[in-house]
Amino acid sequence: MFLEPISSTVKGKRAGWVEVICGSMFSGKTEELIRRLNRAKIAKQNVEIFKPGIDIRYDEENIVSHNKNEIRSTPVNAAEEILLYAGNCDVVGIDEAQFLDKGIVEVVNKLANSGKRVILAGLDMDSEGRPFGAMPDLLAIAEFVTKVHAICVRCGDVAHYSYRKVKNDKQIMLGETESYEAVCRRCFVSG
Repeated sequence: MFLEPISSTVKGKRAGWVEVICGSMFSGKTEELIRRLNRAKIAKQNVEIFKPGIDIRYDEENIVSHNKNEIRSTPVNAAEEILLYAGNCDVVGIDEAQFLDKGIVEVVNKLANSGKRVILAGLDMDSEGRPFGAMPDLLAIAEFVTKVHAICVRCGDVAHYSYRKVKNDKQIMLGETESYEAVCRRCFVSG
């Protein structure tokens, strides 16, 4: 179970931090992100939420989980744009962080250093099982990391790989169950 950090202050200034939620497709990353952001809203914190503009699978603007839970967000095409919109908020949420440029690491550090709680969700590995985008760097700078798992659709074991069912050599290929399935290590290696 994840214990949410308690706010603290340093020399009268609220201390910021970074939380990363990672795992394979269908593991509940976006669900967990939405849950944490909704809790921050209940606590009357000012929340700003972002997603990469290329992710239009369910909605052009809102973040939508595979279970159809959704929350308002602002699409961005470059990580630097987040700084323009984050303003005086308390909490920044970012979904599908692996799709943003490498500048996301500097942006996240600036936000946390300014006293904001930054919560990111993203795939830690691509469909080849390699580290994805800036996620390794984000995991390294995070104070809190939560790795969530799916269930292997082939054998029912714990899954943490996103297996691409269709031929496509591009690292970024948006898709759902028609293109991807969650599998365990054994099923991933066996193809």
